[in-house]
Amino acid sequence: MTMTTANGVIEQQNAESHDAEKNIFAEPRSDGNRRADDGNRRTNNDPRQNKQPRQNNQPRRDKRDVHGWVVLDKPIGMTSTHAVAVLKRLFQAKRAGHAGTLDPLASGGLPIALGEATKTVPFVMDGRKRYRFTVAWGEERDTDDTEGRATQTSELRPSADAVRALLPRFTGLIEQIPPQYSAIKVQGERAYDLARDGETVELKPRPVEIHELTLVEHGDNGQSVFEAECGKGTYVRALARDIGRILGCFGHISALRRTLVGPFREADMIPLEQLEALCNRAASGEGSLADALLPVETALDDIPALAVTRADAARLHRGQAVLLRGRDAPNSSGTVYVTVAGRLLALAEIGNGELIPKRVFNLTGLTASPGRSNERV
Repeated sequence: MTMTTANGVIEQQNAESHDAEKNIFAEPRSDGNRRADDGNRRTNNDPRQNKQPRQNNQPRRDKRDVHGWVVLDKPIGMTSTHAVAVLKRLFQAKRAGHAGTLDPLASGGLPIALGEATKTVPFVMDGRKRYRFTVAWGEERDTDDTEGRATQTSELRPSADAVRALLPRFTGLIEQIPPQYSAIKVQGERAYDLARDGETVELKPRPVEIHELTLVEHGDNGQSVFEAECGKGTYVRALARDIGRILGCFGHISALRRTLVGPFREADMIPLEQLEALCNRAASGEGSLADALLPVETALDDIPALAVTRADAARLHRGQAVLLRGRDAPNSSGTVYVTVAGRLLALAEIGNGELIPKRVFNLTGLTASPGRSNERV
């Protein structure tokens, strides 16, 4: 066995992901009765009661095994759930999910996992995110972005020096109160549902980490452009709100773009139009959708890789532990991803001289084109 370290850089979706990462602008319920309406929606969503005829008598397309990552450059106005559905249809994939919801009003990187890549979603969710965002000064809004109603206004506009002087207070480990319109659960209800129903929610401060926060542009139009690199659970909308309050001019997000998600960079992003064009070419035999895929192990770039023999690989594939012996045996512990003959096999834990498989991958089907990993170096 030989131990190597994978090259690369360093949100299962949770309710406390990065700012502007939840669809908080669904249509409000007309009857004002949240719980009764929820119950009705559950009944109406029962597929056994809601079967729709297939349009134009189109035949059902067979789903297939597709494994890898697509980093969609999500356009403004599209929900993350819709984006996953579109890609799942384009690839005819059996399984798909995203690694960190991006709000409809935001654009940029939405990593979508297909097939066995869904097993690596937590590694992306826990990685850093980078955002470029614009703050409009003079108004605080209840949603902390352009979709809300103004709650406080001011004629004051901050100077660039005043803004820069404040940024160190919002860098490093800080306490942050999430926005009222967030996906955090309060007694089993989403905060944004309670807020839409007119209820005031008292959310507690929580620790977040801002690795970097810089002022990029400061114009005369009452807006400033920032870039932030932050850890899991940070709300960019809350940054705009809190900076505006301290400056006394108030503020809200008017534009937001995500440029980094874990190991996925802006260069990895593919616009939807380009994906659709590639799908059309592939259907006519002029290309392959594999060219749009990044390998499953791209999400694991920040953890070590361990190569094993075919005999050990067979044991791991059956869910059996492997003893680590010999001069090449690693003396470390923790999580590794295991390869055999250069192919991803499993996620495993090293401990007490054993390699214990935790998630085994079955990459039979459509995978990334050879060389896609080398393109990212």
